Amino acid sequence: MNPITLLSLNAKLVSLMLDTQTVMAMRLMGMVGALPHARGENSRMVNEKGPAMFKAYQAAAQAAVAGGRPDQILTAAMVPVSKKVRANRKRLMK
Repeated sequence: MNPITLLSLNAKLVSLMLDTQTVMAMRLMGMVGALPHARGENSRMVNEKGPAMFKAYQAAAQAAVAGGRPDQILTAAMVPVSKKVRANRKRLMK
């Protein structure tokens, strides 16, 4: 793995971590009444975890079976989770 690939992977991980922390903070603030909170947001938060993790596992497994390098496997696993977290961040920030 070359240094540029490693930096790219790190950037993707940092982006996912920041988006995740933002979503968590906004949901917690909504739970305590500091932000407007959509009806059913708590259920949505719980119900979306399983399918997102399954998609991540499936993508990682496919990349591994195809002979992918560790960075490719991790990137494949992050794609569905990152999309879901980014969509949640955008929706909650409205």
